[in-house]
Amino acid sequence: MTHDHDLVLRPTEAQMSAALNPPPGRNGGDLVVETLAGLGATTVFGLPGQHALGMFDALRRSDLRYIGLRVENNAGFAADAYGRVTGEAAPLLLSTGPGALTSLAALQEAAAASAPILAISSQVPTAGLGGGRHGYLHELPDQAASFRGVVKSVHTVRAQSQIPSAIEAAWKSALTAPHGPVWVEIPQDVLLAETSIPVVTGGDAFPEELPPRPELTAVAADLLSRAARPAIIAGGGVVRADASGKLRRLAETLQAPVVTTPGGKGAFPWTHPLSLQSWIEDRHTTDFLEDADVLLVVGSGLGELSSNYHTFKPRGRVVQIEADLGKLESNHPALGIHADARLALQALLETVSPRQDTEAPERVREVLTRVADRIAAQELTLEQQVLASVRAALPADSPSFWDMTILAYWAWSAFDAKGPNHMHSAQGSGGLGYGFPAALGAAVADPTRPVLAVSGDGGALYSIAELATARQYDLNVTWLIVDDGGYGILREYMTDAFGETTATELTRPDYVALAESFGVPGVRTTPETLSDDLSKALGAPGPSVVVLPAVLRMFAATHLGE
Repeated sequence: MTHDHDLVLRPTEAQMSAALNPPPGRNGGDLVVETLAGLGATTVFGLPGQHALGMFDALRRSDLRYIGLRVENNAGFAADAYGRVTGEAAPLLLSTGPGALTSLAALQEAAAASAPILAISSQVPTAGLGGGRHGYLHELPDQAASFRGVVKSVHTVRAQSQIPSAIEAAWKSALTAPHGPVWVEIPQDVLLAETSIPVVTGGDAFPEELPPRPELTAVAADLLSRAARPAIIAGGGVVRADASGKLRRLAETLQAPVVTTPGGKGAFPWTHPLSLQSWIEDRHTTDFLEDADVLLVVGSGLGELSSNYHTFKPRGRVVQIEADLGKLESNHPALGIHADARLALQALLETVSPRQDTEAPERVREVLTRVADRIAAQELTLEQQVLASVRAALPADSPSFWDMTILAYWAWSAFDAKGPNHMHSAQGSGGLGYGFPAALGAAVADPTRPVLAVSGDGGALYSIAELATARQYDLNVTWLIVDDGGYGILREYMTDAFGETTATELTRPDYVALAESFGVPGVRTTPETLSDDLSKALGAPGPSVVVLPAVLRMFAATHLGE
């Protein structure tokens, strides 16, 4: 009797020949790049360092495309965006100690946003592993410990024979829902030593699926089918799972209004009759969701931003579909379904009964009208004009990447992404410097369409060095820098809280001249000319910078009460 687990794939003649006659001059680094290629990787990001030179030397003998950034954290942001756009695990090659640690903020954002990154770092020589103080350059007592609280999984290699399996396991971990960053570290001597191990010719690291439990989806389908006022909150998990089509079908079947979180931008059509858009940071929307007798939350943990700063208190039954087990029922009691959003929505589509509710679109219009009236009463014409100009200039199928800046906070609520996986921001972990290097990664992933990056001047100063990267690889990214001379949102927070500001004001370089010094064309614009200037920049090939000197204000928060 033959069992499936007894079957062994026989190597082809070409594979046998390659195994028996490996080319000379290969080292441990070759095993790294061969494994990546075998898994289907075509592009790697990173920054070389002394301990990682064996890995970088091997790139010269491979067909992998290398995109080198100027700061490890920015390389991580670029890999993050590449992973979000392609759905692949983007390899990120780093060196030991300072190089590795500099990537931590980017890996935290990737973890918060479920972006797949395969970070591969060098380590001190094998003799230095284990916490002894040998005095190696870049030595840490336990480098992996710095990453365990950030990434999904950590894989430490101690011998060349472990490299293919460790990288395959990490790849599988990164792409199993929820997606996320993973960490592999390989000692310097393992990377540099000549190897007689055969050329790695393939990889088998298909991620595990995460289907819902059928008894739970049966209960959820019954609740939703019998609901009088169902509503849906769609989070980033819908986008990551490529499930926006299934979400729309379910919403239309149930006649359930849908609001998207900042991470779920584009998961539901902006102008659909059932679309509450993204005004989740608004009391009128929060009140509407609290009034739902059955609330379906898909791909969101209902964290701080997605719950209007934890003021959201649902009164009805909550059904939560979430791939991250730690987020399941972490903020609200619910019928918790631990599953990939795509598989769970498909299960609901197969089991719910259609609802008839001709009044749902009218209730949606009433909420959006109240929201619009609230914003209109605050005299924020400039902010709305600037956001509308950006939307008018950006092609509908172009992705945008937003830093932590006031215009981005507006965009979370008020910007039509025009489709799933089109708008991305650093709202997962909230760190500065994301927008421009992430846009570079997206341009590497798809050079056929222009990419927009949006930063404030504070965030822009984190990423100025990457103008050299944009020019070196001629990446099709337009960078809009809103220059208000400081950390604008912190200026508002401190003024509101303390009546005055501290440490929020910044010396203003000439960003146009700075861009031109890198060989990148730049233009200074105004709110009136922004749409035209941005359109021209996006329409021209290669990188460009558009600088808008403007002081923007946030709309009033509703989570603090009247």
